[in-house]
Amino acid sequence: MPRPKTHDDALRVRLLDRAGELLSAEGPGALSLRRLAGDVDTSTTAVYSLFGGKPALVQELFNEAFRRFGARLAAVPTTDDPIEDVIQIGLAYRESALADPHLYSIMFSKVVPGFEPGEESTVNAADTFGALLEAVRRTIREERYVAEPAEQIALAAWGLVHGLVSLELNGNLPDGLEIAPMYERALRAQADGWQRRAP
Repeated sequence: MPRPKTHDDALRVRLLDRAGELLSAEGPGALSLRRLAGDVDTSTTAVYSLFGGKPALVQELFNEAFRRFGARLAAVPTTDDPIEDVIQIGLAYRESALADPHLYSIMFSKVVPGFEPGEESTVNAADTFGALLEAVRRTIREERYVAEPAEQIALAAWGLVHGLVSLELNGNLPDGLEIAPMYERALRAQADGWQRRAP
């Protein structure tokens, strides 16, 4: 009878989530393999077995963050209304950030000094922007948006959602503001600004 597998994917995910929490809440000095293992009730041997060491752990954390983020954006269905698709991708961006706030700073901040993402991470990161870029390209092809470079329009939309989500996650919004409806309204206002008008 085979021995039970204790260093499984569930443990890998728990370790990555806890590593993200430590980094985002306390900074890189808080991420020691001994502390991480203790927090997840496992051994440092398990951490080494799954990741091979701290640099590989950080790399896999970056990969995992973009995998989850990309999966949520990719789950937005393509419809016959590309403008609505752009808006729904923006809403999915915020939903992903709220679902995994401990991973958001890993993706978009230099939380680990000296860390340079590997090729897989670079591809995963580019793919997340690609979903939005393709939706914007459809709006232009269908003459729904003005004939401007799709990359510029997509970057403007990305910047809007990134800024609002960053403010929300960092607790920098005005007291009493109900962010969800304002967030969607901002997405729709920006989308409206890029629409082609009849002469």
